[in-house]
Formats: sequence, C-alpha cells, structure tokens
Amino acid sequence: MNPKIDWFFNKNSKWQEEYSTLRMLVLDTGLVEELKWGCPCYTIEKTNIVLIHGFKNYCALLFMQGALLKDTKGILVQQTKNVQAARQIRFINMQEILKNKTTIQAYIKEAIANNNAGLKMDLKKIIEYKIPIEFENVLENMPKLKTAFKLLTPGRQRAYLLYFSSAKQPKTRAARIEKYTQQILNGKGLDD
Repeated sequence: MNPKIDWFFNKNSKWQEEYSTLRMLVLDTGLVEELKWGCPCYTIEKTNIVLIHGFKNYCALLFMQGALLKDTKGILVQQTKNVQAARQIRFINMQEILKNKTTIQAYIKEAIANNNAGLKMDLKKIIEYKIPIEFENVLENMPKLKTAFKLLTPGRQRAYLLYFSSAKQPKTRAARIEKYTQQILNGKGLDD
C-alpha cells in the first residue's frame, strides 16, 4: 500500500467500500500502487497494468491492455468505440466484486503475464484517423500550427482529431478548431 494514495480510499465516496476491496484484490497480485490521473494505478516496472476508478453509476477496474485478455467470462467492457486497448470490469455493488473475486485476480495475473511476455496492442496510427477538412485547411494555412500539431504526442493528436471529427456541423468543427488552436501552439493536449 502506498500511503500517498490513502486519501483516495478514505474520501467520502459512493464507492468507498468497493474501492477498498478492489485495492486489496489488486495488491494481493504483487503490483506496485501509484497515483496516476487522480486514481490508484497499479504497475509493474513502471508499466501501467490496471487502475481503479469510479463513475456515477459504477466503479471499475481498467486494464490498460485489456483487449489482449482472453475474457473467458465475458465481463470486459470497451468504454467507447474509440478506445483501442483498455477494457473495464464494471461493478455496481460490493456483491459483484465478491462474486467475481477469483476471476478478477485471474484477469490481473493474465494482464501481468501478458506484460511480462511483452505483449502490446497494435494501436491505430495517427495517419489512419480522418482529419476533418476544416482542420486540414487551417493546418495548410498555418504552417506553425501544422508543426506544433506534429510535435504533440500521438495520444494528444488522436484526442484532437476525435474531438474535432465528432462535431456534426462544419460550423461546430471550425469553432472547436479555433478554440484549441492556441492550446496546440502551446504544445498542450485537449485536456491539459
């Protein structure tokens, strides 16, 4: 247990009991507890394996390379169609966690074994994403922005492309691009 993360488990939360139980299950597998993205994240040799997080209607274990798991019980969930590698096991109450305790630990051990074997999902390359025409036009007219965009990490580039593309109206896409142009020029991601 990492005492720097105790605050997460001690805070008043709808999922407080579930979080603590999940924490014990994960720590029993020998992973190292760290804090990443404001959530308890469990690692092996600095590689993220699984994290605990919660939402309004459920709490979850998020497996960073969950798409590689066999999922023999059919309990892994892909959060959205754009999530490539990560998968969740969702829980709406303590009974679900206790009922699946053995399965949860088996999935964690499989994720560790996959990591130790060097398995990683082949992620879609940035060039495979559709660039909205509005953004293409701005990039062509602003070489400085084009350079700044190319210098962003692939994850940050992907986030912008998905966000810009998700707008149905050209006017909305243009407004989003305009709003985030300076942020891109500053080398920041969508949520930085």
